[in-house]
Amino acid sequence: MSDFRVWECQICGWIYDEAKGSADDGIPPGTRWEDIPDDWVCPECGATKDEFSMLAIVGNAPGAQAAGTDAAFAPTSAESQTPAGGKVPAASAPASRIWECMVCGWVYDEAKGAPEEGIAPGTRWEDIPDDWTCPECGVGKEDFDMVLVSEPQAEPAPEAAAVTLDDGDPLVIIGSGLAGYHLAKEFRKLDQRTPLVIISGDDGTFYSKPLLSASLAHGKTPQQLATASAEDMARELNAEILVHTHVTNLDREARLLTLVSDSGGIRSALRYRRLVMATGASCTPLPPMEGDGLSRLFRVNSLSDYRRFRTALANRKRVLLIGAGLIGCEFANDLTQAGFQVDLVDLQPWPLASLLPEAAGRDIQQSLEQAGARFQLGAGVATLEHTSGGIRATLDNGATVEADIALAALGLTPNVGLATAAGLAVNRGIVTDRHLQTSDPHIYALGDCAEVDGHSLYFVAPLTQSARALALTLCDKPTQVQYGCLPVAVKTTLRPTVVCPPRPGSRGEWQVTAADSGVKAEFLDDAGQLLGFALTGSAIAERDSLSRRCAPLMD
Repeated sequence: MSDFRVWECQICGWIYDEAKGSADDGIPPGTRWEDIPDDWVCPECGATKDEFSMLAIVGNAPGAQAAGTDAAFAPTSAESQTPAGGKVPAASAPASRIWECMVCGWVYDEAKGAPEEGIAPGTRWEDIPDDWTCPECGVGKEDFDMVLVSEPQAEPAPEAAAVTLDDGDPLVIIGSGLAGYHLAKEFRKLDQRTPLVIISGDDGTFYSKPLLSASLAHGKTPQQLATASAEDMARELNAEILVHTHVTNLDREARLLTLVSDSGGIRSALRYRRLVMATGASCTPLPPMEGDGLSRLFRVNSLSDYRRFRTALANRKRVLLIGAGLIGCEFANDLTQAGFQVDLVDLQPWPLASLLPEAAGRDIQQSLEQAGARFQLGAGVATLEHTSGGIRATLDNGATVEADIALAALGLTPNVGLATAAGLAVNRGIVTDRHLQTSDPHIYALGDCAEVDGHSLYFVAPLTQSARALALTLCDKPTQVQYGCLPVAVKTTLRPTVVCPPRPGSRGEWQVTAADSGVKAEFLDDAGQLLGFALTGSAIAERDSLSRRCAPLMD
């Protein structure tokens, strides 16, 4: 039998192992990558097959797990993998072994080690301390499964034939975040000849924004989070990418954009055939706050913000987190595991109160508190003052919190200024129908800036689904986006959490089952129909079964 391969989603890190298949998607063990239907998508984030890259080749040497072996019965120690005598014969010994966390999918490659964890390249699994835990979700070594590998020999990629672009006005995308770049990739799969222009207000670096709240504990630098430069993306997409460029005016009648450079020294005009607004969202404005300590208050919504905040953390130990919502709790999880003392302040009565029932929110709170985080709930920051040792926050209930610096995580507000000035319909975001078309038939919107048929969702899965549908529409194959059940993994690895919020305005009640190992909460309507759910701890194992039962977001 030839070797199996392991494939990794480059958007969210989900792993497909040919030996194991993907039972939840109806893909049996042993199914080759090329035999998976072309319209299959990543079950975690909705990315298409071409967003995956081959991670390793799974060998069939003695000790390799056979295709279809149940993970519950997989060997979990090096000794149980080898023949009598304790060593694999030299003729069949693999160059290295890869171990995959069965809880979150994090991969340990013996050849590469985990330098951010102090584990040098070449460190064998059995030589890692027994009390070591997965850096992604915190489970112990016994929750890992072994895969024997030999690294594939990379073949030089053939030079792509130059494609001559058509004459005529381009498709223009405003924004170079995940939404803009993902749409550009989907569009180029279908159309290689239409001129494509991407306008970026920053340097156009491609990176995964969701990782900004989960990279400090791993020691990830901004350079490590950046996966491609604007120059790289321009080559890949055969596109013109205008970096450090801003749109100051949109003339819908003439289909004309007015552009200006960061310095203001260069002004120009750009005509478009069709325009896509992927302008994203900005941090929600701060509430009224007195005091002279705002110079030590940070927001993180971009790679440059992450660089500023990471630099400010040098030689600091105490962080005040204002906001205990999804991003606030993810940062608390990350900072606590990175060794910082974290104090969270929020007006809400429990963490993630807008997404989770109280039992689930309290469960996350307890796990973060056990790791050292402290909560001040039901109160906001009234004043933030500079002190000789850092800052002092006085809450509106009279309590005080001492810290070195502060980070505000208070949610996002869609960037709709350009759309509003141009006279497009705007509500919470730029209003679109299910074709992602705005009130102007030549202008579309997607991502955090868009309100799609009444839905404003700041997650990756709806973004990728929207990009795929819009690419078809832009190629004159009108396609409506259809949001199904969209569970979201909250990156609180100290207490793994999945939430699928019910549609806003849904009538029903939370039915909660709580145990020490985790919380299962189902949002049911009067007829018993599942409209949403929240899972923590061991209960996340029910994610797929509940997703199949849950009503879709769009009818």
